[in-house]
Amino acid sequence: MQKQAKGECLLIRYADDFVCAFRYKADAERFYNEQLQERLAKFSLEVAPEKTRMLRFTRFEVNKSERFEFLGFEFRWGKNRHKQPQVKRRTVRKKLRAACCELQAWIKKNRHKGLRPFMTTLARKLQGHWNYFGVPHNSKSLWRFYCHAIGLVYKWLNRRSQRRSFTWARLNTMLERYGIPKPSIQAKPKKRFAYV
Repeated sequence: MQKQAKGECLLIRYADDFVCAFRYKADAERFYNEQLQERLAKFSLEVAPEKTRMLRFTRFEVNKSERFEFLGFEFRWGKNRHKQPQVKRRTVRKKLRAACCELQAWIKKNRHKGLRPFMTTLARKLQGHWNYFGVPHNSKSLWRFYCHAIGLVYKWLNRRSQRRSFTWARLNTMLERYGIPKPSIQAKPKKRFAYV
């Protein structure tokens, strides 16, 4: 890829998903229309047409730059607090909805268990979500997931008996007692995502 390209190029891969970045449009078109197909054909592979496309993603025209999804994140260009262009990431909305539905199904299925095992597993599930999606510029998505999760806990724990057993004050005390983690950014910003 780099040998035939006139400008810089970059390949980011995870398992069978990958993103290729090129400085020049001509290099991207040559790779997309010729080299990619030839390379995959050697291994009897094909690209998934619904997941494959070529787009403009540049810091020089932040407002005209397109967005793309990769590994559960939406990547887009924005500006940091110093008004400099910067790549920003947030949870793909479809993934966020799916995570909320999955958590709701788990809560409904396990709400009858004792508070300690229920809260311990809930804490692990939330921490796992923060560990993966806790990247800079994604705090809004994290807080949406957290608020949805706590709302579900309040709703379904109060349906365990005829009387409402939890007020918001009592629930908040219990969340602290069991160490339910609040959203936090786990990954530190990397230099390659900020251009000055």
